[in-house]
Amino acid sequence: MEKANILIAEDEKTQREILEGFLKKEKFEVEAVANGREALLKLKDQLFDIVLLDYKMPEIDGFQTLKEIRRLYPDLPVVMMTAYGTVETAVASMKEGALDYLTKPIDLDELLLKFQKVLERSSLIQENRALKEQLQEQLVFHHIVYGSPKMGEVMGLVARVAPSQATVLIRGGSGTGKELVANAIHYASPRSARSLIKVSCSAIPETLLESELFGHEKGAFTGATQRRVGRFEEADGGTIFFDEIGDLSPGIQVKLLRILQEKEFQRVGSNLTLKVDVRVIAATHRNLEEALKKDNFREDLYYRLNVISIHLPPLRERREDIPLLIDFFLKKYSKANQKTVSDISKEARGLLLRYPYPGNVRELENLIERAVVLCRGEVITTQDLPFHLKEEKAEGLLQFPAREKSLPEILEEVERDRIIKALHQHQGVQTKAAESLGLSERMLRYKMKKYGIRLNEVKE
Repeated sequence: MEKANILIAEDEKTQREILEGFLKKEKFEVEAVANGREALLKLKDQLFDIVLLDYKMPEIDGFQTLKEIRRLYPDLPVVMMTAYGTVETAVASMKEGALDYLTKPIDLDELLLKFQKVLERSSLIQENRALKEQLQEQLVFHHIVYGSPKMGEVMGLVARVAPSQATVLIRGGSGTGKELVANAIHYASPRSARSLIKVSCSAIPETLLESELFGHEKGAFTGATQRRVGRFEEADGGTIFFDEIGDLSPGIQVKLLRILQEKEFQRVGSNLTLKVDVRVIAATHRNLEEALKKDNFREDLYYRLNVISIHLPPLRERREDIPLLIDFFLKKYSKANQKTVSDISKEARGLLLRYPYPGNVRELENLIERAVVLCRGEVITTQDLPFHLKEEKAEGLLQFPAREKSLPEILEEVERDRIIKALHQHQGVQTKAAESLGLSERMLRYKMKKYGIRLNEVKE
């Protein structure tokens, strides 16, 4: 029989020790407590597969404990034990959500049989839930949460564009969801069975980008010890997504234009021309029209990319979506962190609804994830939100007092400012910046990602 973690709540010491010893002998993991209050405390700290709960106990009886378990952990199976094996007791327990019940004295063979049935049922529920989640993942718009008219127009355009072969340019500020839209277009297209390859134009050093995109032959340059397949070859038959396309160097822009026109390229160090069938989706937060005027972006490439243009509005212009996004991220990160955070206080929700979100949806997502992780109870309060939200002034509303920054927050701010300064001093050259900071280049990139530092913004 499948083993599990069992929590026993039984006030009679002898009975509790018999049950605990028997179940441990059967190779179960067992925790045993003397009353309902202790059981609820255990459930806050540990995960259990079954609760074996006595009906009559001091302080909080089994029936009240059952009601609280159902409220806090609705999917947790509970088996009741009672010396009063009346129909009324059994019916009341089952109505309140108990999965089964046993009468004392406990028949240990019957106990094992009931546990087997409970575990088999739990396994089926988990399998069904996994199948439902898998089906939901296949709904390509599942992670794009919206209800506003502006986003409705955007998603209507996405649905019409996806089945085509047209090149798409997604425009919008940082954190508006450009990558999610690219995902939706690819997975709703005829190319969905093939790869979606993503390239962050601002994250890859210019000296490596050509090799990264087109691959290279062995010996093409110092360190090229073997042939490497580039991103375009990996994406053959599928889609390649260029994030922050406005950061491409003029030389790479020329090569990209050739692929868009001719569907062919050459690896670095090779004269062999390779053909690929790749759909290109690009994204940028920059004003490419201004870049054209300054000769920072090729006009012919711009028109090749801008066949279909999709503009994502900032979150402040789609405020109707904020409550939906809050609830979506709350559920997502409660599950991811195995927490039972289920709601947000009125005051905390008010702060989240009034905030202007310069970092758009990504900033809101980070705020909710942080709040879920820091929350000590089941409801997020203003204490779980960062101080800058409380400092935001809202017309006609009282301002919440800001708390003093914690030492980790101060250290993170100092570290972030120092990294930005080093990158600026070295014109965005990460190798030199990392050396001046006493970090490896890999660690510098990790910290840049952690603090949301974009190389193109530092260089400006």
